[in-house]
Amino acid sequence: MKSLKHGELTEKKGVNMQKLLAPLALVIVYGFFAIFGRNFFSYTTLVNILDSSYYIGFIAIGVTFVIITGGIDLSCGTIMMAAAIIGGTAYKTWGWPMWLSLLLILVVSTLFGTLNGLLVSRLHLPPFIATMGTMMMSLGTGSIVSNVRSATFPARGAADSWFKTIFKYIGKDNVSFPTGALVLFGTAFIAYIILTKTKMGRYIFAVGSNKEAARLSGVDVAKWELMAYIVSGFLAGVGGIAFAAVYTTVMPAQGQGFELYAIAGTVIGGTSLSGGSGSIFGTMIGVYIMSVLR
Repeated sequence: MKSLKHGELTEKKGVNMQKLLAPLALVIVYGFFAIFGRNFFSYTTLVNILDSSYYIGFIAIGVTFVIITGGIDLSCGTIMMAAAIIGGTAYKTWGWPMWLSLLLILVVSTLFGTLNGLLVSRLHLPPFIATMGTMMMSLGTGSIVSNVRSATFPARGAADSWFKTIFKYIGKDNVSFPTGALVLFGTAFIAYIILTKTKMGRYIFAVGSNKEAARLSGVDVAKWELMAYIVSGFLAGVGGIAFAAVYTTVMPAQGQGFELYAIAGTVIGGTSLSGGSGSIFGTMIGVYIMSVLR
């Protein structure tokens, strides 16, 4: 009995230590560059790090849902850019109002996410193959719609640039405040509530832990796999809006590689690639580690 309790205590200590590794790594990495990097420990550098983390942060939160189910999403980066390009083309070329163009970005990205979910949950394709196919499809779709040209959103201060303030507010004397961090943290909090306090979260963890056991327990495995990919697709669209807000110009192939940053940040934060475990807090820490290293 004593040995059993000792084993449980040791396991709990191991889990707690694992949760501390990512925050500790962030402190070490940031401290290293603050000491040896010129002007690294400054407000401007902090704002730049936050600016470069918004879009990665949004897609990483979505990817966390997918990876917890035991899947993977290699298409989130190209979906983000394809949706942003289509939205930018709708605004610049087709004459759509800005609010409708931004809504189109979310619709397009969610449709691609739904496609991923259907391929994996209904057709039972391996997630690696399914999302790689969607990655190529979204890249091609963005290129065709934009005629292989970049899509340009209005510059800050111009008409219809109101959405940029959501992610970066510039006040007097050109001093900027990264309001996007508040949006990202708010999104992360909502995702945390979903994963830890709702039926959806419980079922997503159950699917990732053991699909067959979850199925025998009455869990609709296909439904919750589909939902995870839909969330990933939707948040890729939010990431596309954030990218357009910070950088203005969006190009077709620009999203390639972003999925690796998102997946790496998620895994660094403690989400297991085999599924069944992970946390939004860990993902956010992993994203900021990647942003500092970049």
